Amino acid sequence: MEKGLFNKRVYEVVRRIPKGKVATYGQVAALVGAPRNARFVGYALHSNPEPGVIPCHRVVFRDGSLAPGFAFGGPERQRLLLEEEGVAFISPKGMSELSESSEMKGSNAGASGLRVDLARYQWDA
Repeated sequence: MEKGLFNKRVYEVVRRIPKGKVATYGQVAALVGAPRNARFVGYALHSNPEPGVIPCHRVVFRDGSLAPGFAFGGPERQRLLLEEEGVAFISPKGMSELSESSEMKGSNAGASGLRVDLARYQWDA
């Protein structure tokens, strides 16, 4: 699939993710007809031509973690945008919500290691 067409399809799918829900990169890739191209979904969203209109903050990794390269303010900004929509996060097993372990630093889950609760908030497209 040609890059421009692929990106256009990604933006169309992401626009459909409802407020208060998230989709994974792989889920978006499957919905555009390219299930093995989750990484390219990320590339497309990184160059989102309409930030704030195309809700790229609603796309997360398959484990619910956030994109470290979220182009519009980093993972903490992405988390804030999702929380404002009512999306809840869960802490990694064995960690209190406010703790920060050295092994979680630099992860895709944001400073606290929290991840979106996909069981409750993943979009059922």
